[in-house]
Amino acid sequence: MSSHDIFLGETIGTAILVLLGGGVCAAVTFKRSKAYEAGWVAIAFGWGFAVLTGAYMVGGVSGAHLNPAVTVGLAIEGGTKWSDVPLYLVSQLFGAMIGAVLVWLAYYGQFHAHLTDREVLVAHNGAADDEGLVDPKAAPEAGPVLGVFSTGPEIRNVAQNLMTEIIATVVLVLAILTQGLNDEGNGLGVLGALITALVVVSIGLSLGGPTGYAINPVRDLGPRIVHSLLPLPNKGGSDWSYAWIPVVGPLVGGALAGLIYKLF
Repeated sequence: MSSHDIFLGETIGTAILVLLGGGVCAAVTFKRSKAYEAGWVAIAFGWGFAVLTGAYMVGGVSGAHLNPAVTVGLAIEGGTKWSDVPLYLVSQLFGAMIGAVLVWLAYYGQFHAHLTDREVLVAHNGAADDEGLVDPKAAPEAGPVLGVFSTGPEIRNVAQNLMTEIIATVVLVLAILTQGLNDEGNGLGVLGALITALVVVSIGLSLGGPTGYAINPVRDLGPRIVHSLLPLPNKGGSDWSYAWIPVVGPLVGGALAGLIYKLF
């Protein structure tokens, strides 16, 4: 694969992944959405199908890693050259940010309606003026739409949150290494993309409850950066104190999966 193939494939594939994954989170979150309150099962399947779509679109171009944890696992296993890893990671982060911006554009009206809804603001912040505006100093660290962009724990416990992300990512990357690779061993194959998507659904349903299952550093970091930059009223903070966990946890999990595969 050329550098051009890696950059285009990973940028486009990760953008599609985050667009569709973030899109289902937006659809379930916003009151003015037809999928409002569709629930966790919809989110789990939405992210699984997002992986499926992105992987099938670019699998023949870049191998459809779409996830630094997968790239690290493949590098340790030997299917991906270490010299290509930085380009994979940069392309994936860039694509994730593009996908997050596209979610904002697709749900532009819903974002505005949600973030100026007095009922929503009171529920999240405890107070709002007559125009539905909240004192920024009173806004919580995690804003009322941060969940559309990135993950957050139900119980803040650093050790548990980190371990949950590590365990879930080990499952994902081991499934890819044992069942999902193409004939060249450097990315997802045709059947492997389907298997991986179903594994993502399974992880979401079984292990996603504690932290929202980032299992992908750029899926969380890229949209979180976009959330911090977008001109959204009353959006609250981007929860940077937690942001390292969905980055470090999946990277450790991907590395462990690669080592487990090599050893056993």
